[in-house]
Order: sequence, then structure tokens, then C-alpha cells
Amino acid sequence: MRIGELARRTGTTARALRHYEQAGLIGSVRADNGYRVYDEGALVRVSNIRYLLGAGLTLDDVAAFASCLDGDMPAAPPSARGLEIARERLAVLDARIAAQTEARDRLAAALASQAVDQRRGAVAHAGAGSSAANGSASG
Repeated sequence: MRIGELARRTGTTARALRHYEQAGLIGSVRADNGYRVYDEGALVRVSNIRYLLGAGLTLDDVAAFASCLDGDMPAAPPSARGLEIARERLAVLDARIAAQTEARDRLAAALASQAVDQRRGAVAHAGAGSSAANGSASG
């Protein structure tokens, strides 16, 4: 099958498929007209690649599973190396989430502080305006 059909049948893009091929995760042969041609096994491989990427792994992580990509990955028990890779990726994701949460909290605190300062300024300005008005009316 050609790249467009493989993309359509796996719910991905031709660009992603070329990227997977460049990473050595899938293979194709060239037809006489230069088009890439994939065998039916590419359907399973691409589905497994997308499954692993969807689980949070990177393409480099997925490369470690290259020898397993032709099977039913979601149903297969993970290997020790697969669990190690998943735990490492989870630690990276946890660290990123923690860093993003800290950044979000700092931004929220800065906005809250700014809002308080603006309210104080508005109250002080309103108070000064009413004092001036009261002062000129009484004088």
C-alpha cells in the first residue's frame, strides 16, 4: 500500500510515517515510479508506534521496542527493559509537570498580587478624589 493509504488506515499523517521510517521503525520499498510501498505488516507496526507514543514515550524510547512492534503490544506483558523505559519516561514527565506547576503558581501569585495592588490603588485614588471633593465643598 502507498503512504497515503497507510496514513489513512492508521489515523496518522504521511509526514509522521516518513518520520517513523527515518527513525528506522518502519520500512518501505520504492515502486518503479518512486513512491513508497508498505506491506500489510506496517499497519500493526504503526499502530504499535502510535500506542507507545500515546502512552507518553518518545520516538527514541519507541526505538527500544523495535523488535516488538510487529506483535499485539497492548496485550503483551511488558519486558523488564520496557518497564525501565516507562519508569524513566514517567520520572521525566513528573519533573516537567512539577516545573510547570511551580511556574503556574508563580504566575498566579504575581497576578493575584497585581490585582490586589490595582484594587488598593483604585481605593486610594477614589478616597483621594472624594477627600478633595469634600474639602473643596467645605471650604
